[in-house]
Amino acid sequence: MTFTHVPAPLGDALAARGYAEPTPVQAAVLESEAIGRDLIVSAQTGSGKTIAFGLAFASELLSEGTLPPAASPLALVIAPTRELALQVSRELEWLYAPANGRIATCVGGMDPSRERRVLGYGAHIVVGTPGRLRDHLERGALDLSALRAVVLDEADEMLDMGFREDLEEILDGTPGERRTLLFSATMPAPIAALARRYQRDALRISTVSAERGHGDIAYQCVAVAPADIEHAVVNLLRLHEAETAILFCATRDSVRRLHASLTERGFAAVALSGEHSQSERNHALQALRDRRARVCVATDVAARGIDLPGLSLVVHVELPRDAETLQHRSGRTGRAGSKGTAVLVVPFPRRRRVEAILRTARVQAEWIAAPSAADVRQADQERLLTTLLAPVELADEDRVLAERLLAEKSPEDIAAALVQAHRARLPVPEDLIGDEALQAPRGPRPGFEDTQWFRLNVGRSQNADPRWILPLLCRRGHVARGDIGAIRIAARETLFEVPSAIARRFLEAVRRTAEGDDGIEIAPVEGSPREAARHNRRDNAGSPDGPAPRASHRGQGARAHAPRGPGAGAGQGAGQGAGQGAGQGAGQGPRSGGQRGPGAKGYGSQGHGTQGHGSQGHGGKPRGPMGKRGPKGPRPFS
Repeated sequence: MTFTHVPAPLGDALAARGYAEPTPVQAAVLESEAIGRDLIVSAQTGSGKTIAFGLAFASELLSEGTLPPAASPLALVIAPTRELALQVSRELEWLYAPANGRIATCVGGMDPSRERRVLGYGAHIVVGTPGRLRDHLERGALDLSALRAVVLDEADEMLDMGFREDLEEILDGTPGERRTLLFSATMPAPIAALARRYQRDALRISTVSAERGHGDIAYQCVAVAPADIEHAVVNLLRLHEAETAILFCATRDSVRRLHASLTERGFAAVALSGEHSQSERNHALQALRDRRARVCVATDVAARGIDLPGLSLVVHVELPRDAETLQHRSGRTGRAGSKGTAVLVVPFPRRRRVEAILRTARVQAEWIAAPSAADVRQADQERLLTTLLAPVELADEDRVLAERLLAEKSPEDIAAALVQAHRARLPVPEDLIGDEALQAPRGPRPGFEDTQWFRLNVGRSQNADPRWILPLLCRRGHVARGDIGAIRIAARETLFEVPSAIARRFLEAVRRTAEGDDGIEIAPVEGSPREAARHNRRDNAGSPDGPAPRASHRGQGARAHAPRGPGAGAGQGAGQGAGQGAGQGAGQGPRSGGQRGPGAKGYGSQGHGTQGHGSQGHGGKPRGPMGKRGPKGPRPFS
């Protein structure tokens, strides 16, 4: 399909811009069944939506290929952000320029008095944000009586941003016979309610693929340590050397810090966030278009509406909050058939959350390693060789200068100086902490190749913590902090190591400084904890009875295996209150736990058994009533 069914002036504008055939969403709104009807359109970012609705309402605005004199607006386009409104305005300006269309823009951050003057002169199409349009409407500067078409661009985003009341007031002030075009990436309940209230027999159009988020964007995920995020971003920028790149952060403070860091490193970067005025935003975007800047650090406010030529790299420095934000951020690249790359920098603890977002967005991402400094230098060499070996036209003065250089220095020195000059203008790649950790040889730390392990009779149950254990060991053993190696805290004990060279001296000092009433015992251990654990597992596996049963913390462990006598309360409660389970004294009282069975002392407490249920016991006899409450058991420490 070609643009054969559009008004001649608009066709000329499209041809001048190099549009040969419509995109899927543009073709859909030009179908015969869509002409003159209200529309609900879902299309992926960068699919040409602005041109689509510009063509869709052309039949309502143009009569025999011409526009009437500019007076009250004939079409109104409402966008959620200033950037998107300005982008839409620029697109419609060139599209309707051959028809002498006048476009007025009304957005926050601009001079409202000037906007009112422009509206007073007359306009065919008004583009604006909800708040500013409502303000002009209430002041009487915006006359909607002649309106023939209304477009709500990114309607779901406007509702998320709290513009419902503004939209309803604006739409209530439009003529009832106007045409309403609603463009929304999703169709939540509020959007459906808005469509039912303000649209008539709307046609639903969707060009979003059900398989993946965007076919022209390659998604990559880079898992890094949290401390490596900024260094990974620097290396990504250096590795890709994109003509234009955009980095997304979650907060203004993050934008400010990252922008300052990149500028200090030598990147030509600009910042976009809510703290910048509209004039500052315009200057930043113009610097990107003029190639005076190549990197834009932005919050999500810039995720909608920015269309920069040559933007081929999007980096999610801080993770998007949901799948929709991921798609809108990433959609700044891969526009109008161009290819782009979107990279998510993922801290190790957030990988599962990112995988869930990717599944929701129906995006297949490639997990890759963060580029190292060596990777960046290798890419630099390849780019430099490609540049220098490419054929060029040389002027006579260039050859004269080359001869002078050859007379002064050898070709090798000249080539080396050229490479050095090339590298000097590039930001230096960063070494990643993770890379160093991976390359570091695994093994004992220096000085601890030969060690002696000791046991301390304090564990987690006694609130053991290295913050007080380490000073205790240093004080008792007359050693420095650096003489204590690994500290491993278990439930009832703590194991630690010291170098074998000072182990004897350490043990003698511990014995001299022992205090009899503090209960602290330090003794040497044969072998290492890992070897002891392997030995215990081997012994347990070779035992005919299997591993020994785990002792109960509330007394001796006979409760689970005690034989149940006839009528001895084999059910719940008999001896279970204290965790002893021998069923002693069953059938004596109406409601109490059994006495403690014989066994090792433990952390026993009074029984809390309940009335027996009378079900069949293991001995084949019915249960009896519960025995009297058992006495309170002793509470030894071992």
